[in-house]
Amino acid sequence: MNNTTGGLPDQTLETLVRSFFQESTKYGFSQIDYVRFVNKLLDLSMEAAANHKQVRDDHGQGDPAADDSLQELPIESERVCIRRLDPERDYDVMCKWLADRSGRQFLLSRITAQTIDLARIISDDWNIFGMITTHDDIPIGCVAFLGYNAEQRKAELRKLIGEPSMRGKGLAKEATRLWINYGITALKLKKIYLSTLDTDIRNIRLNEALGFKIEGILRNEICVDGVYHDVLRMGLWHE
Repeated sequence: MNNTTGGLPDQTLETLVRSFFQESTKYGFSQIDYVRFVNKLLDLSMEAAANHKQVRDDHGQGDPAADDSLQELPIESERVCIRRLDPERDYDVMCKWLADRSGRQFLLSRITAQTIDLARIISDDWNIFGMITTHDDIPIGCVAFLGYNAEQRKAELRKLIGEPSMRGKGLAKEATRLWINYGITALKLKKIYLSTLDTDIRNIRLNEALGFKIEGILRNEICVDGVYHDVLRMGLWHE
């Protein structure tokens, strides 16, 4: 059923509900606990609506528009730059980021749930990597288009803010929007897609804010640390 209320897409809402339900059963929620939880959630929602105005992103929402100035790397926005990854210069910092729990997903195969070898993947001509840096050229993260297909004009998006101190500042959104614009303008991409775990709520919301839509849900697709997760396939189509 399609959402006609103007809220979250039905598939997104279903994913969030399933994720919460799986976690809540571990805590032994009863039916009355669910009722109490919903009431508390409504109270918090109404309180937030009464006391705060929603802060909108300065760059707008929805599908990113191509920028004709983003034809070649490096490219930059207000707070970040993206340059081409240098294997010799950047390999060690990439290894450090990927050893972090939050960084493991960046090179996780969505098919086998195994980590892809870093040296092999960055040497593959079908993959395009960009290093996210500050304007002082300090590396803070990485973006990539994997499996770039010039004929089909599509690629898989990966993104990572590797430095823990730089997370939670909106830099992932800013850098990803910049990278998407580069993909559309310089690489002439029509379709950009990605996969994310159903429990990664922050990433799902970020992807939706960038214009991605859920195209499908793969049930119990990947086992991470002994727990099976649904995988969401999300896509962005540029007209």
